[in-house]
Amino acid sequence: METEKIIIGITHGDINGVGYEVILKTLADSRMLETFIPVIYGSHKVAAYHRKNLDLQSFNLNVINSLEEVNPKRVNIINCVDDDIKVDLGVSTTDAGKAALAALERATEDLRSGGLQALVTAPINKKNIQSANFKFPGHTEYLEEKFGNGTPALMMLINDVMRVAVVTGHIPVSKIATELTEKLIVDKLTVFNESLKKDFSIGRPRIAVLGLNPHAGDNGVIGDEEQTVIIPAMKKAESKGILCVGPYPSDGFFGSGNFDKFDGVLAMYHDQGLIPFKTVSMDTGVNFTAGLSVIRTSPDHGTAYDIVGKNLASEESFRQALYLAYDVYQSRIWNDEIKANPLKTEQRVERGGRVE
Repeated sequence: METEKIIIGITHGDINGVGYEVILKTLADSRMLETFIPVIYGSHKVAAYHRKNLDLQSFNLNVINSLEEVNPKRVNIINCVDDDIKVDLGVSTTDAGKAALAALERATEDLRSGGLQALVTAPINKKNIQSANFKFPGHTEYLEEKFGNGTPALMMLINDVMRVAVVTGHIPVSKIATELTEKLIVDKLTVFNESLKKDFSIGRPRIAVLGLNPHAGDNGVIGDEEQTVIIPAMKKAESKGILCVGPYPSDGFFGSGNFDKFDGVLAMYHDQGLIPFKTVSMDTGVNFTAGLSVIRTSPDHGTAYDIVGKNLASEESFRQALYLAYDVYQSRIWNDEIKANPLKTEQRVERGGRVE
């Protein structure tokens, strides 16, 4: 059976970072066009600059004005910024922030209209993108406002051996304990559980929950959030049919390799989950935003100003982000078909002493 080709939008992120490098190096492999149609939202001029710097002169882009002009056999690009945009490698600039936002806004419009089946975002600089139209800590919060389902969006990091999600995301460490509530943990467990079933086709997910404090509080000796917030939240989640276990001390949990016994791991804060995750798979991990009506993935690294322009950035994480976007789309289609076409019980009638 022929695999359905879908259109995946790609935002160029910060033009002075490694975004274009990982995008172009990934899409220069013609095999990437076999199952999906890539559309870059960015600047043909900036792409050409980076293409020359990477010595990919035989790799050409198809410039289009809208998705109606997309060529299914080419890598397409929609210009979202003025041609006079300046590239300043490795430097955070106001123009780079404006260019990143312009691409994101255009792609978001096409995602909302249904023209795109998924979105993969290249890294942004979270400071220079700030403006009247973008007052968010990152992509996750921006897309939650645009495509949320009434519950908080969930940042999920994925590789071949683990799926790690975080309760609190881009907030200062000093605010973690006060932001951590029973309701928030239940909401995140609910989104995590549903995503594992719908987006990853896991029938009965097992989720490990990490504690907040060292040694998961040692029964209240080193903090009481486990006793007063996390465990009550887990009990409430269990009453909703969610299979969650813990809370585990995070150091022993990752150090012992226990993560491979679970379908997902819920960390209480950003670095608690992302440090062990990126230690295992900095070049291959993928960031997936669960809990949205749309599909969004990204590489698990940032702008990497320190290596931009040196052809040192690995494109593997970005490649895996594209693969995951496609896989999640297929999983959602499969799950929708299962729900829409339940097995029907045929009426059995007796004829001549036989039941037919």
